[in-house]
Amino acid sequence: MIEGSQKDLAAFSVREAIKLGAAYAEARLQGGAGSGFLLKNGEPQPSMIGDSFGMGIRVICGGALAFGATNSLEKPAIQAITAKTVRTARNSAALVKKAVRFRDTRTVHEKIVAPEKEKVEGGDVFWLKSLLTEIDGRIQSGKGAKISSRFLVATTELEEKYFTNSEGSEVESRIPRVYFAGVLTAIENGEVAQRTIQQAETGGLEVVKRLKLVSKVEEEANILRRVLAEAKKVRPGVMDVILSPELSGIAAHESVGHPQEADRILGREGAQAGESYLKQDSIGFMVGSKEANISDDPTILHSNGYSPIDDEGVKAVKRRLITDGEVTEFLQNRSTAAELRAKDNGAARASDFNREPIVRMSNTFVEPGDFSRDELVKEVKDGIYFKSFTEWNIDDKRLNQRYVGLEAYEIRNGVIGKMVKAPVLEITTPALWSSVKGRSDKLEFEAAVCGKGDPMQGIPVWTGGPDTLLGQVRIGTR
Repeated sequence: MIEGSQKDLAAFSVREAIKLGAAYAEARLQGGAGSGFLLKNGEPQPSMIGDSFGMGIRVICGGALAFGATNSLEKPAIQAITAKTVRTARNSAALVKKAVRFRDTRTVHEKIVAPEKEKVEGGDVFWLKSLLTEIDGRIQSGKGAKISSRFLVATTELEEKYFTNSEGSEVESRIPRVYFAGVLTAIENGEVAQRTIQQAETGGLEVVKRLKLVSKVEEEANILRRVLAEAKKVRPGVMDVILSPELSGIAAHESVGHPQEADRILGREGAQAGESYLKQDSIGFMVGSKEANISDDPTILHSNGYSPIDDEGVKAVKRRLITDGEVTEFLQNRSTAAELRAKDNGAARASDFNREPIVRMSNTFVEPGDFSRDELVKEVKDGIYFKSFTEWNIDDKRLNQRYVGLEAYEIRNGVIGKMVKAPVLEITTPALWSSVKGRSDKLEFEAAVCGKGDPMQGIPVWTGGPDTLLGQVRIGTR
């Protein structure tokens, strides 16, 4: 864990900033240590061993917010970066049109330790190599089309943080994670099928067994073979569609989570990650049917996006982004909440000590409903079941989007039938969520790394949902 002397330096930085004239100050110690291994078509690539640790500092002075960071944890260096950060804020104050304020929040004193049965530190590069070698062997053993390109990566990581601010909050955390990603490409008779797989959770090495990772990747490889051998061209037209948890999740993340980030809505991400089709006064806007219910919850234990206290020292809560079709909440940090006169819901996250906390998602998902999947299928006379996707796209305002199915099936008279090839759903965000007719009662998640900011920050998240029935949407083909 982070040493007491290092915590003392964080407290010193906060005191020094206030002494130099800052109205608010915070210091965040953050470190990440881990290992990674790659296999490319069965050939080992250079292994990765990472270890970073340092302090990020933020201050408000004269209504301006400034950020500084250093990996030199000596008192003179901390004193210097603190003075520089306060000076930057003071010198910028004359340029600020609207003073930065932070929403008042309760002070927090907590220690967070994510549970792990087998310490993540045991996942060295040799352990990771053996895991990937087993997965690669399973992929190649399948019958049918050859998986000609196999890119596999596995990592173990331990993230440790200590946060303190001038309001008296202190938060310490230890979050271990295990992550797997694979890109598989199958080719047969000039036809190509490709699948990207991501699986991750917080926890120790037991995550691999909990996820049933080896068999899951083997199954995905066999599905690629089936797509090439069985899938028939889809018949385009207007029909009912069932989105699997994977499709429901990516749609929730991209077309709900991102446009409901308050910094996007305020225009602060326009030059980096994009804008939003929503406005500051969009709370209450009906974007979907009564069956459209989407949330973001950082408190889910074992989740990839587990962050029960954010990087501004705010206790996070489940955020109900869309309730019964109505936009009910934005993702907020302390400054956006103050500007929009909203409640701060603990959505500030930073990927490293040298990155500023910005508004981020955690685990974004469609809420489960009251039906079984079979009951949803029985409702469809003519339609498509999107089980997985091979491609997605969405515009900068998160309004127009496109999803291309990989494993997909036709539905006729309430029965799932033959596999169809590359059905395409192109739709606007309001049209997508307005077409929701029902949701199954089974909630499932996929892992992802969400990118945002400049410099880019990639953070761990989950996307998920139940099987979701869409009524009468247009399906095309590629």
